Amino acid sequence: MADMPKIPRDSGPVQGGLLPGAEGQAAFELHRRKPSAVPVLLAVPHAGRAYPPDLLQRMRHPEQACLRLEDRLADLVATRVAEATGAALLVANAPRAMIDLNRATEDMDWEMVAGGRPGSALREALGGRARYAAGRRARSGLGLVPRRLPGMGELWKSRLDPEELDARIELVHRPYHGMLAQALETLRDRWGAALLLDIHSMPPLGSKAGHDPAPDFVIGDRYGSSCGAHLSLAAFHHFDAEGRRAAHNRPYAGGYVLDRHGAPARGLHAMQVEICRAAYLDPSLQEAGEGLDAVADVIAGLVRRLAEELVAGPRSMPQAAE
Repeated sequence: MADMPKIPRDSGPVQGGLLPGAEGQAAFELHRRKPSAVPVLLAVPHAGRAYPPDLLQRMRHPEQACLRLEDRLADLVATRVAEATGAALLVANAPRAMIDLNRATEDMDWEMVAGGRPGSALREALGGRARYAAGRRARSGLGLVPRRLPGMGELWKSRLDPEELDARIELVHRPYHGMLAQALETLRDRWGAALLLDIHSMPPLGSKAGHDPAPDFVIGDRYGSSCGAHLSLAAFHHFDAEGRRAAHNRPYAGGYVLDRHGAPARGLHAMQVEICRAAYLDPSLQEAGEGLDAVADVIAGLVRRLAEELVAGPRSMPQAAE
């Protein structure tokens, strides 16, 4: 991407949280310009690659499992977009294998925890409730701490200590969402509204050839509940103008991040953007590929378009003649 502006030094990064097992390392970083250039915050919760040695030692197949759990190098795309547009950027260093920032703290498979009961930090986070019902994703193996993957089975050699789970929540999950919420509110206070673009990556959903090629992008808005309809519509208009195929809510509608932070009635909008890994990674889907800059250009254009829509507000739709 030519002549890309750089994020000014005085904008960050603001480091937050602590990575358990990696003394002194921040769990996430917030980059932002002051004053903000656009009312958009990019967040990348699943691309963290800071693996403490003890975490890797406890995994059965660390290299394969870590790669499959990551939104591989999605942070590189988001960084280029932030540099090109001035959007704020929140990037997790903590890996998804340690804790999934797109899951609620109660969405846990308690059979993988020694003793099977939440520790003190989690009891406080849940308001002291006595029952802890795991959701569908946790039961499938992808809860707050991933337990298993298809074709690999169990990820861990032993159960997780409750105290360690407490530490991950207190040092990573809770402060991450606190910083995310504060950053959105700061943007909303300046612009009157704010938009979170939660950036993820997905495996190819099928062939890109034929009469019905698989999409390169999936827009998730929790079926219209996490952001204004005019923003979702503008996103699809943008992808269409770019000649990029995009799907809506299927198979990815967004998760906990959108449920927690999307509040359109309060001027806080949240949209998930899934990017096909084949569009920006090499054929092995492990390293940056030739398409990375082109994908970053498309997402940068999306940020600009949605920023304009956000500031303008929803427009009344033309009425049909009676």
